[in-house]
Amino acid sequence: MTRWALRLSLIVVLVGVGWSLGKAQSSEPDFEIRVAASVGETIIECVQGCTLVWSERGINPNSIPQRQFKYGCGGGGATPRSTCPSGRIAGWVER
Repeated sequence: MTRWALRLSLIVVLVGVGWSLGKAQSSEPDFEIRVAASVGETIIECVQGCTLVWSERGINPNSIPQRQFKYGCGGGGATPRSTCPSGRIAGWVER
C-alpha cells in the first residue's frame, strides 16, 4: 500500500512539473494594436520583425501568426464615411 501511494505521488508530481514547464513555454503577444477602419478593407502590415493575429475575442491557439493582416467591414447602411467597430490584433516580435 505504501509503495502504491508513493508511486501515485510521484506520478502526480511529474505530471504537475511537466504541465508547468509546458505552460511556461507558451508565448503571449508582445504588443496589441487597435484599428478603427472606414468601410472597406484595411491592410495592417508588420514591416519588419513581427507577426500578427486577430485577437478580438482572445487568441485562438490554432491561428497562425502572419506578417500581413486584412481587416474589413461593411454592411447594409454603410457609407464611405462610416466607421466600423475597432478590431484588436495581437503581435509577436520575431527574435
